[in-house]
Amino acid sequence: MELAVYNIKGEVTDKKVTLDDSIFGIEPNEHVIWLDVKQYLANQRQGTHKTKERSELAGSTRKLIRQKGGGGARRGDIKSPLLVGGGRAFGPKPRDYGFKVNKKTKALARKSALSLKAKNSSIVVIEDLEFDAPKTKSLVELTKSLQLADKKLLFVLPSQNKNVYLSARNLGKVNIVTASDLNTYAIMDATNLVITESSVAAIDNLFKA
Repeated sequence: MELAVYNIKGEVTDKKVTLDDSIFGIEPNEHVIWLDVKQYLANQRQGTHKTKERSELAGSTRKLIRQKGGGGARRGDIKSPLLVGGGRAFGPKPRDYGFKVNKKTKALARKSALSLKAKNSSIVVIEDLEFDAPKTKSLVELTKSLQLADKKLLFVLPSQNKNVYLSARNLGKVNIVTASDLNTYAIMDATNLVITESSVAAIDNLFKA
């Protein structure tokens, strides 16, 4: 697939880039995308939730009412889950929600996500961003020029760029990621991908089978 390259002003240049079909042109596998996203979200969970069971509460074990003759069930413990203030039956305990996804499966998921974006014409390639200083206004103007101001965008850079990161930090719909940190969740969470020229080559080197 061949795409035109836009400059920092959002104008089409004479340059073109070719997206590798083995990365951006495969048949998307929706199941592995779901699996990889599920693992990513599971790994974000702290898993520190905890409730006390009856054995962990302080309270008297004195019989609350007489055993027989009251017409109801026996009540032998104030910490019973049936009573207000009692322990919780089968409550949550601290746990790790993470699970394993094979490397090849994760690689296929990333390629499937990129292919899905390419298939939906949701990828824009721009010239490398070079900001001398953090300038949110410049990034906003770029998104407007690309007619993507109201979209949720993921900018893919070849390496860390502090000025670009700081320029996007206050923009709620713009995220910055390097090619090496590109993951399935970030790709699927964005409406459009804005990839720099150098990032295309970096993605080719990282994701090529």
